[in-house]
Amino acid sequence: MYAVIRTGGKQERVAPGQRVRVERLHVAQGDEVDLEAVLVVDGERVLSKPVDLRGVVVSARVVGEELGPKVRGFTYKPKTNSRRRFGHRQGYDTIEITAISVPGQS
Repeated sequence: MYAVIRTGGKQERVAPGQRVRVERLHVAQGDEVDLEAVLVVDGERVLSKPVDLRGVVVSARVVGEELGPKVRGFTYKPKTNSRRRFGHRQGYDTIEITAISVPGQS
């Protein structure tokens, strides 16, 4: 069984026991998080409609946090001596998928 979750404006395919790096969730390390499922596939059926996904819960535990690679940027405006350098490092949380629960299924 696997599911496609939506978090941070992106979608990721996950299965129980898998570790995934997602954008910051703003929760403490070790906390449990419930994520929104977009698609659930088990052996015999595919759940993709909002009516079918009502009640589906993808549970995860936050196991760590890290920073992504440094992105360096530079802007300038010609003829005005206007220059600016900037940098950015995106923060990520590492989560471990603990369970995918579908109502009506054991």
